[in-house]
Amino acid sequence: MIAIASDHGGYELKEKIKNYLEEKDIEYRDFGCNGKLSCDYPDFAGPAARAVASGECEKGIVICTTGIGVSITANKVKGIRCALCSDELTAKLTRLHNDANMLAMGAAIIGPMLALSITDIFLNTEFSGEVRHLRRITKIEGD
Repeated sequence: MIAIASDHGGYELKEKIKNYLEEKDIEYRDFGCNGKLSCDYPDFAGPAARAVASGECEKGIVICTTGIGVSITANKVKGIRCALCSDELTAKLTRLHNDANMLAMGAAIIGPMLALSITDIFLNTEFSGEVRHLRRITKIEGD
C-alpha cells in the first residue's frame, strides 16, 4: 500500500496521482489534505511518513508547492528516506542507490505528466542491494 499526502498546494497533483494508482490497481491510503483551502503540510506528510516507517504502508508520496516542506517533514521520521525528485533520473537513482521509501514532489515545479512518470519509475524501480549502497544506508540510519 502507498501512503499519499499533500497540502493545498499539492492537492490537484495528488488527485491525479491517486487516479494513476487506481488505474494501475495499486492500493493507497490518502492522508489528506482534502481540498485547496490553505493548510499546514506537516499535518499530512507527518502521518504518511509514520505509516511508511511503521510498515503499515510500503512506500509514500508527499506533495506540496515545492516539495521541500513535505520532504523535510517526512525525513524527520526515523526510518524514512524521502527523496525530493523533479526528474526521472533522480527518481530511478534514489531507488537504486538509496532505497528511498518516500517520494516528494513539488506541484509548482513539475507538471502532471512528468509527475506521473516520476511516480511510475519510483514505484517500479527496485533497490540494487549493492554492498556499497547498503553500507551508506546503514550510515544514514545511524543506529
